[in-house]
Order: sequence, then structure tokens, then C-alpha cells
Amino acid sequence: MTAPPTFPALVQRFFAERLMQQRNASPQTIASYRDTFRLLLRFAAPRLHRPPSAFALRDLDAPLVLAFLDHLETARRNAVRTRNARLTAIRSFMRFAGLQEPCGPVVQRVLAIPAKRAYQPVLGYLSREELHAVLTAPDPATWSGQRDRVLLATFYNTGARVSEAIAITVGDVHLGATPTVHLHGKGRKERTVPLWKTTATHLRAWLPRIDERPQAPLFPNRRGTSLTRSGVETRLRRAVRAAASGCPTLRGRRISPHTLRHTTAMHLLQAGVDLAVIALWLGHESPATTHRYLEADLAMKERALRRLTPPLRGVRRFHATDRLLRFLDTL
Repeated sequence: MTAPPTFPALVQRFFAERLMQQRNASPQTIASYRDTFRLLLRFAAPRLHRPPSAFALRDLDAPLVLAFLDHLETARRNAVRTRNARLTAIRSFMRFAGLQEPCGPVVQRVLAIPAKRAYQPVLGYLSREELHAVLTAPDPATWSGQRDRVLLATFYNTGARVSEAIAITVGDVHLGATPTVHLHGKGRKERTVPLWKTTATHLRAWLPRIDERPQAPLFPNRRGTSLTRSGVETRLRRAVRAAASGCPTLRGRRISPHTLRHTTAMHLLQAGVDLAVIALWLGHESPATTHRYLEADLAMKERALRRLTPPLRGVRRFHATDRLLRFLDTL
């Protein structure tokens, strides 16, 4: 009888066979699952008092996984959405491992851990004045300042995700009669976005400052490699900090690259662009995602409110007379 595979072998087969060969998962998905296992194994090692290479599948039981998920939210201060994404990776592995090793009860208990419900916050975005202050904050007299100006302008023009922006190469930019940029989107979805004249002008001035080979990154760091996600966030924070001196409404606000993406969508919506076009512009898989911008547009809600007739005054409110009904009203 063949011995069941060891835990390290299961992890390696999960990535090599299930994700890469069978599912042909995107590099972003593989990187996300890899990071989940790095965090999980480093969390579990001191609790199990042995290195990850000595783990068994039964060690990753439901109490350990739940403790890890709590650790993400409390110690690492991850959002609920991040917590749920980590749980998705663990459950995917457990479904695969459960077919390879007879450890059914442990696997089933982990698979029974539910995703956590999360509040859906109101989308944050910048006004046109705030956006202008951020876009013009980097110093154009320096190489990094020029890059940051082009980077932020491209972010706003395209509504790109961070992963899409840092993956843009010189060959993805076309500055002919109709300037465009080709984005390699989430889930292998690719799209081409037109460039405004100002963005195209910035890019024409920027390209001679970098390696112009088609495969070279459009937004390199000092070493010539692509900016990282954290590098983009750092440059944006610096720009917001500089812009806040002349734009007080930016002080104390947490502006992320995704805020620029929301800003693009909101400005397109306020300009009268159809939601279907905005969904294509941003690369949304479902139009329902784009409808969130309607909910966030306060001016649109105010215009709708002005069309309504105010309610009649003096309408009496119902008051429960039954003791049980009064109790339910207090809940």
C-alpha cells in the first residue's frame, strides 16, 4: 500500500499541479496563495513547536486556522476582505489535500469555517481640486518627481489597479494618432484604454528618460526594475503629504492607489458617461460593481431628493401597546 504524501509534498503538488497545471491560475493568484501559506506556516510553527517541513495535514485543524484568521485581523490589522481571501486559499488547499490523504474530519471542519461578513464602506474619492493638488505635487525638477507625475496621471486616466499599473511596459503604450495604453488586468482580462492629450504629452516627455525597449517597465525604480506595490503607495503618500499644504481637505485622509481608481469612476459618472462604459473602462467583471459609484455620488442623490414631494406633516407614529411588541421594538 502506498504511503500518503507528506504535508510538504501536498503543498508543492497543490501549487505545481492544481494551481499551475490544472487550473492555469494567474501569477497574481499564485502570489496571493503563496503569501497566505507563508503567513500561515510562520504563525503555526511556534504553536506546534516544529518547523513547517515537519507538519502533518492534521496539524492544520480548525482551531489553528481560526486562530490564524483572528491573528490577521488583530495583530496584522487586516481588513475582513483580506481575512476572507486568506481563508479562500486555505480552503482551496484543503479540498485538494482531502483527496490525497485520508484525514477527512480535519479537512471537513476547516472547510466548514464560514467567510466573515463585512461592512461595505462608502467609496472614497477625490474632488477635482484635490486631485489636481495631488497630481501636481511631485517635483518635476527631479527624475523621480517626473516619474511620479506620469504615474499618477496614468492612474487617473486609466483607472488602473496597482497590479495593472506596475505591469505596464513601454511596448504597452501607443502614442500615435489615437494614444492608448494596453492593460493586463485581473483574471487575465486585458483591455485598451484611450489616453487624454495631457497624459500622452506626459508620456512622450517621459519615455526618453527611461529604457525604451518594449519589454522595459514604464514606471521603473532607480534600479531599472518595476516599482513594487508598496513603492507606489509610498510615492502616493508623499504626494498627498506635499499636496495637503495647499489643499487642507487632504490633511489626515488616507488616500490609496485604489482611491484614484474610484476617483476616475466617479468623475466619469459625474460627466454623464454610461455605467456600462465605466465598467469597460475599469475592467469590472460584473456591472453590479460599477453600480456602487451611483451609491457614493451624493450630488446625484440630492438631485433625486429635490424631485420628491416632502411627506405630509403631522402623521401620527404607531406605538405598540403589547408588552411583547414593545420589547421587540427595543431590539
